[in-house]
Amino acid sequence: MFNTSISLETLNSMSKGNMIEHLGIEFIEVQAGYIKAKMPVDHRTKQPLGLLHGGASVVLAETIGSTAVVLALKDPMKETGVGVEINANHLKSARGGYVIGTCVPLRIGRTLHVYEIKIHDEEENLICASRLTVAIIPIK
Repeated sequence: MFNTSISLETLNSMSKGNMIEHLGIEFIEVQAGYIKAKMPVDHRTKQPLGLLHGGASVVLAETIGSTAVVLALKDPMKETGVGVEINANHLKSARGGYVIGTCVPLRIGRTLHVYEIKIHDEEENLICASRLTVAIIPIK
């Protein structure tokens, strides 16, 4: 399902100089059926009350999901994915450490992909459940 020939080093090098690097997101595992990345809960990702900002969780979810799209495309030189919708249910707070997002495909179709991203803390508590829908379009 996912192209696992792309190394973690390559994925993480593409994160330099953008929001992914700024928030400290790091890809930690790519398998045929899922992708994982972690993000620190620190001054970059907390809201004023000291809790993980919901928007940071959504950035993590969209980062992993968008990467999943690229790794699932048959020919990334001829087609690309564009986000249609993302939602997130914030289920528990986090105050420190790391959160780990795991992305699995719910549907990989010819013109539409849907991914589920679950974000857990280091104790495996479910922090956020998200779903990303992506349209697949030709590159012109």
